[in-house]
Amino acid sequence: MPLFRSFTIARVFLRYRLDQLLPVERRPLWLRGILAPLKLLPQPKMERGERLRRALEELGPIFVKFGQLLSTRPDLLPPDIVEQLDYLQDKVPPFPSDECAALIEEALEASVDEVFASFEREPLAAASVAQVHAAVLTTGESVVVKVLRPSIGEVIQEDLRLLGVLARGIERFVPDGRRLRPVEVVEDYRHTIEGELDLVREAANGTQLRRNFNNSPLLYVPEVYWEYTRESVLVLERIEGIPVTDLAQLRAQDTNMQLLAERGVEIFFKQVFENNFFHADMHPGNIFVSREHPQRPQYIAIDTAIVGSLSREDQYYLARNLLAMFRRDYRMVAELHVQSGWVRADTPVNTFEAAIRAVCEPIFEKPLGEISFARVLISLFQTARRFDMAVQPQLVLLQKTLLNIEGLGRQLYPQLDLWKTAHPFLERWMRDRIHPKTIVGEIKRYGPEWLEKFPQMPQLVYSALEQSRELAPQLENIGEKLASGQRRGRWQYLRRVGGVFLAAGALALSKPQWLEQLPPSGWALGIAALVLLLWP
Repeated sequence: MPLFRSFTIARVFLRYRLDQLLPVERRPLWLRGILAPLKLLPQPKMERGERLRRALEELGPIFVKFGQLLSTRPDLLPPDIVEQLDYLQDKVPPFPSDECAALIEEALEASVDEVFASFEREPLAAASVAQVHAAVLTTGESVVVKVLRPSIGEVIQEDLRLLGVLARGIERFVPDGRRLRPVEVVEDYRHTIEGELDLVREAANGTQLRRNFNNSPLLYVPEVYWEYTRESVLVLERIEGIPVTDLAQLRAQDTNMQLLAERGVEIFFKQVFENNFFHADMHPGNIFVSREHPQRPQYIAIDTAIVGSLSREDQYYLARNLLAMFRRDYRMVAELHVQSGWVRADTPVNTFEAAIRAVCEPIFEKPLGEISFARVLISLFQTARRFDMAVQPQLVLLQKTLLNIEGLGRQLYPQLDLWKTAHPFLERWMRDRIHPKTIVGEIKRYGPEWLEKFPQMPQLVYSALEQSRELAPQLENIGEKLASGQRRGRWQYLRRVGGVFLAAGALALSKPQWLEQLPPSGWALGIAALVLLLWP
C-alpha cells in the first residue's frame, strides 16, 4: 500500500509538473540534471497555483486538508499560490448510511432506533474526516449526529508518514527548503488532523466555548448531548441559521451588515484576550448567522475541533506589539520580541527595528481602513523569522483565525476598519491587566502559587510605567481638558504603581505565619502602596 501510494503521488507530481514551483535559478546543477528529462513531458496550460490545487484535489481528502492548512501560511508561500489554495473544498462522497448506522450502534452500544425517534439516512454533509446526519432524540430534541469515517485514522497516519518523507526530502535536497520549514508545517498539520479524530475533545471544546458566551448577544454555540457522545460519534443541538457567506439571504432579512462585521471582530478579541480560548477554525463553512434580531445579529459557530490559547505572557506581548506597531513605535516592537523570547536574546535591536520599519512603513502609508490587520501581523512574523524567530504554534493558529475573521468581515462590510474596532479593546484590556483590583484578584485566586510571580515584580513595575507613558498622549487636550487630563493621567500612573506595590505587600501579608520573617521592606511596600493609592 505505501509503495503504491508513493507511485500515485509521483504520477500526480509529474502530471502537474510541480517541479516547476521551484524557481530555476535556485536549483543546483545536480538537481537540474535530474529534472532535465521532465522537459519532455507536456506542459500544463495553467498557472502554478492552480496546478498545485488540482494536484492536491486529485490526491484525495487528506491532501486537500493539508492544502487548506497551507493556505493559512502566507508567511511561507507566495500570494498567487495562497489564493488558489483558498479554493480547496473539503467535500467528498458520503460513505453508506448502513455503515454509518453500524458505527453509531457500536459506539453507543444501542440500536439507532433505540437512541433516536428518527434518523435521516441521507447525510446533511460529508467531509474527509466525518459526515453529519440529522436526527431527533426520543425526548424530542432535533440534533445532528457527526460520525467519523471508518478506518480514517489508518488512512491519515499513512498519508502523514508520506508527507513527512516528502517534507524531509524538500528540507534536505531543495534549495531554500529549510526556510520553508516543511517538516514543521507537516507537524502542525499532524496536531491539527489528529485533534479532529477525537470527537470527545471537540465536544469539550464546544462546551467550553458555549460557557464563555453563555447568554451573549454576540455568539451562540450548539449544546452537546454528552450521553450520546463518544470518540467516534458526536451528537449536537441542531441549529437553524443563514450561512455567513449567503449575502443575499442576509440582506433579504435586512441584517445590519456593519454591526455583523464589527461583532465578528469583537468575538475574536474577546476570545483571545478575555477568555484566552479561541475557535481556531472559523472559516465560512463553520459560521452561521441567527435569523432572529437581524438588526442585532448574532453569530452561530460549529465545528470546534481546533481551538487555541495563549500564555499570559504571549497575550501581553501580542497586545503591546499591536499597539506599538500601529503607533509606529518600531523600537518598542523590536524590544518586545526580545523580551518575549520570540527572537534570540542576542538579536541586535537596532538592526531588527530597521527591518520592521522597512516592512511596515509602506503599509501604514495607506488609510487605516484599507490596512489588513492580519497581513500586518504576518509581515511582522516574516520579518522576525529572518532573525531566527522560533515558530510559535499558538501564534500560527491565531494568525490563521485573524485571517479568517478579517476576510469574512470585509466580505460582509467592505468598509470595515478592523483597527478602529480593535484599538479600544486592546487599550482597555491593557489598562485592566495592571489595575490593582485585577492583581489583588489574582492573589486571591492563586494564593501561595502567586509566589512564583514574585520575581517578576520589577518587570510589572516597568510595564506599569511604560503603559502609563504610552497612554499619556491620549490624555492631552486643550484648555480645561488639558489640565483635567494631566491630573487624570497622574492619578492613573500612581494608582498602577501603587497597585503593584499593594500586590507585593498583600502577597507578603496574606499568610500570618510570614509576619515573623517579614523584613522592614515588606512593611515599606505596603505603606507606600497606601500612600500612592490615596494620593489626591
